[in-house]
Amino acid sequence: MTVYFADPDSPWQRGINEHTNGVLRQYLPKGRDVSGFTQEELDAMVWILNTRPRKSLDSRCPAELFTRDAFDFRQHHTALFALGH
Repeated sequence: MTVYFADPDSPWQRGINEHTNGVLRQYLPKGRDVSGFTQEELDAMVWILNTRPRKSLDSRCPAELFTRDAFDFRQHHTALFALGH
């Protein structure tokens, strides 16, 4: 397997990583202590991020790609829209 590393202090080389960090900041503002969250709250954040469609994945979400047999993306989104999310 080929592994690539970005140069230090070069955020433009880590586009998807930097974008994901920005999305995480919606839930975990910089400097906020993660120990103030319950495990259930952290699990909910992870679920939201892993079920969010990504342009880089052809509008699919990570959960859809990594848990193909166990994840019904359409059913998930139908449930989200029913809840008003």
